[in-house]
Amino acid sequence: MHRFPILLSVTVILLFSCASTGHYDKVDSAVARGDYADAYAKLEDSKSSYRNNDQVLYYLDAGMLAHYAGDYETSSQRLQSGEQAIERAFTKSITMEIGTYLVNDMTQEYAGEDYEDIYLNAFNALNYYHRGSLEGALVEVRRMNNKLQYISTKYGTMITNLQREALESSSEIPYDPAAVTVHFSNSALGRYLGMLFYRGEGHWDDARIDRDQVKLAFANQPDLYPFPLPASLDGELDVPRDKARLNVIGFSGLSPVKVEETLRLPIGNSSYVKIALPVMVSRTSAVQRAEVVLDTGEYFPLELIEDIDAVARETFKQKAGMIYLKSSIRAMTKAGASAVFDQQSKKSNGNESALFMLLSLGTQIYAEASEQADLRISRYFPGKALVGGITLDPGVYSYTVNFYDFRNHLIFQERFENQELYASRLNLTEVVCLN
Repeated sequence: MHRFPILLSVTVILLFSCASTGHYDKVDSAVARGDYADAYAKLEDSKSSYRNNDQVLYYLDAGMLAHYAGDYETSSQRLQSGEQAIERAFTKSITMEIGTYLVNDMTQEYAGEDYEDIYLNAFNALNYYHRGSLEGALVEVRRMNNKLQYISTKYGTMITNLQREALESSSEIPYDPAAVTVHFSNSALGRYLGMLFYRGEGHWDDARIDRDQVKLAFANQPDLYPFPLPASLDGELDVPRDKARLNVIGFSGLSPVKVEETLRLPIGNSSYVKIALPVMVSRTSAVQRAEVVLDTGEYFPLELIEDIDAVARETFKQKAGMIYLKSSIRAMTKAGASAVFDQQSKKSNGNESALFMLLSLGTQIYAEASEQADLRISRYFPGKALVGGITLDPGVYSYTVNFYDFRNHLIFQERFENQELYASRLNLTEVVCLN
């Protein structure tokens, strides 16, 4: 038996299962400056840094940066490609490829997080609006709402199968079914966008349904919406036919990233196996509040309608439970291989015994080194969505959107000059401050 090729193969597998994140540095710097066109250009320059298994990440990162840069057609192309890639990768993941049991989840195609799959439709809806297609925008909103209908059961069969395998592997694997229950089935942001787009199309009954669904999202999901309904909500469907309504939607902060958490599971005889789990953590935002100030002297606040960061962490719970079970089974399998070699060593003599001892030790080292959490996640979805509106006479207006920090210091503003506001039409402005 040739030990060197075996060790070399293991090393190669480990190296290729690791994902580099250094290419994000220049992109992140441009994002921090608010120069999204440069951020997108730098991302395209580093496109080769995305592995074949990370194509979903590329499409999502590129799609979001193109959106912020105002290149809505490219953004739509990237986000739609990302949505298709997520569907393909998820279908593959259902088969639970054997490679993920031998090494780690990094060997699998990244299938996206549930919140990414949900919110890509919200931003693609905005892409269609900016390109002049309310019909296309409504299709995206409906896709978003349809995905939410089955999100709580998406991993049900997979988790059930893994629970069964876990019990067969070891009774030492603890599991809490309540920890993977997802309490998110209705997006206030998605319904709010639907309300605006239906109103823009003149479909007032549909707009009222979505307005009421915004209220139900708050009422039925208090853990995700522990803040007041936007005060401007009821005014959105109370606009006289000869008046114009200015709506502003703002996005602030950045969505969560993942860090690795290492746990040790007992396997008897005072021995333990390592499992490495991804944990979502929030990124700090400097934004405390935002407002829109018109040159006429009128102003209104932008109020929180969706904590995207909180939704991301909530919707990850079910998948995290699946990852925990899968990682535990994998760790037990690796530990079992080491135990087999150890037993063979005790039954053998001389060189053969030494060889089995070496294989047992090598298997333990491999199990420890190969167990890595999958920390892949898109980087450029926002952390929060803010909305507001005001009813005005039709005409030309100039206004400024201001973002303030916790000390009430102005940290970002965007100016909109000579914007034509029309009666009986959707006049929607989007502004982004990812600080």
